[in-house]
Amino acid sequence: MKKIVAACDSFKGSLTSREANLAVAEGVHDVLEDCEVLRFDMADGGEGTAEIFTEILGGESVEVLVHDPLMRPLKAAYGVAGDTAVIGMSSANGLALVPENERNPLMTSTFGTGEMILDALRRGCRRFIMGLGGSATNDGGTGMLSALGFRFLDWSGNVVPGMGGSLREIAVIDSSSVTPLLSGCAFRAACDVSTPFCGPNGASFVFGPQKGASPECAAKLDEGMSSFAEAVRRFTGKDIGMMPGAGAAGGMGGALHAFLGAELIPGADLILDAGGFREKISGADLVITGEGCLDAQTVLGKAPAGVLKHCTGQGIPCIAAGGRVRDIDTLRAAGFGACLCITPEGMPESEAMRPETASGNIRRAIREAITGIYKQ
Repeated sequence: MKKIVAACDSFKGSLTSREANLAVAEGVHDVLEDCEVLRFDMADGGEGTAEIFTEILGGESVEVLVHDPLMRPLKAAYGVAGDTAVIGMSSANGLALVPENERNPLMTSTFGTGEMILDALRRGCRRFIMGLGGSATNDGGTGMLSALGFRFLDWSGNVVPGMGGSLREIAVIDSSSVTPLLSGCAFRAACDVSTPFCGPNGASFVFGPQKGASPECAAKLDEGMSSFAEAVRRFTGKDIGMMPGAGAAGGMGGALHAFLGAELIPGADLILDAGGFREKISGADLVITGEGCLDAQTVLGKAPAGVLKHCTGQGIPCIAAGGRVRDIDTLRAAGFGACLCITPEGMPESEAMRPETASGNIRRAIREAITGIYKQ
């Protein structure tokens, strides 16, 4: 083998995409010292998306004081490249910002993300790339919209706060105070899910539990999302209830589309296209991708699926590595040549998640895989 491309997503809680790709390269070079290993940093809308996209565009990072998911002051960063702002909503309103004992999607808000958009507007940005993923929120994007001047009212005309537990109260949407800076702006939203806004397969039931929602809480959230979707339909004429991707980031995908005209695009495709992935894998003998957990969700718009699509189009073998591997038949049927579980059997998750351990596990798994391929 003369050329191998490493294109892993982050291993959440352990390694960034860059760190995972470096471990892959080390594993390859343990066996093939002279093989060219091209590293391509990946993301699919969640963690790392804004940073990677900003680097691709040659932009710079900007820091601003905003509010976190529980409306506490927080410094968050986003990217600026010319008149383009690259904003990862998890920077201000991500799940990692909320301790487990404080997670409650009835109370969390995307207000801080709206503050970042407003700051970028004031800096002259008119094109926006929004990374949706890793959110602590389920407010249908109402917090974000509130920061931009939208007002949500109940039937008595009282202002309803932008958070998950208030969605059922929204009857009227008032745009009279929306910042005029939004005029003429274009939004693209990078998301890694096809989840609809509401319903049994919607944001509340699918992702609510990992944000701290009990089954009863998830049902209450979904009732609110359904009610808000109807209010959105009355106000904008757009039906986002069953729209694929509208449920991204607890409904922010739907809000961006309905109110700001955003195009919802698989985040992996945005990164791959902007970074010239098709050209970079040309002539490669193998592509290695991966993420923290490989399962049936992987093939539904996650970064490894985007990588695999490009490989399949050029007839290049693609293998994937994950800290955990489930639904192996689904993954193999999608086209992955092999799915490597990097975690040794019996290793405690707390140990496997340590960055040094995860990096070493990737290196070992890739070394063994390349040795097996090389011997064939």
